[in-house]
Parts: sequence; C-alpha cells; structure tokens
Amino acid sequence: MRIEYHPALENELREIIDYYEERSLGLGVAFLEEFERQVIAIAATPERWMFLVDDIQRSLMKRFPYVIYFRVVAGTVIRITVVKHEKRHPLFGLSRR
Repeated sequence: MRIEYHPALENELREIIDYYEERSLGLGVAFLEEFERQVIAIAATPERWMFLVDDIQRSLMKRFPYVIYFRVVAGTVIRITVVKHEKRHPLFGLSRR
C-alpha cells in the first residue's frame, strides 16, 4: 500500500515533536520513530483497525498518548489524515479527506 499524508499533518507533527523535544532531548525523535512504526503497521494490515465514522479508521500509538486517523482510498492508498492527542475532542479532524 502507498501512504499519503494530509497537508495539515506536517504542522501537527512538527508541533508534537517540538513539544517533546522541549521536555527532553531526543523524545521528539522517539515520537517520530513511533509514529513511523505505527504507519507501517497500518499499511501492513489496514483492516485490523477500528472504524470511527464512515471510512475513517483509528490506530492508537503504543508509547505516546496519540491517535492516528486514516482512510483507505481506492483500495491501494492509505491516507493519514490526523495525528492527535487522545484527550483532544473526538471530532477533531474527522472532516478531513
């Protein structure tokens, strides 16, 4: 499967990485590595993850309290639409395509 990212995701990731780097040097890099591992797991078995609304699925990150929302597009492309803190409003980002 090919992976695509919503344009807003870059800024979200940058903010999260910066936040963790300010707390502890190297923690932002660890977050990014965990995010990348989770995206690989999503791509390997997209049917494994829970559906939220319509075609939006979610995957919980293991080490960090973040959720990844994604959609399978045309059966061959996974589009990552949101990465958000678990305590953020549940509807945040659901309208992204």
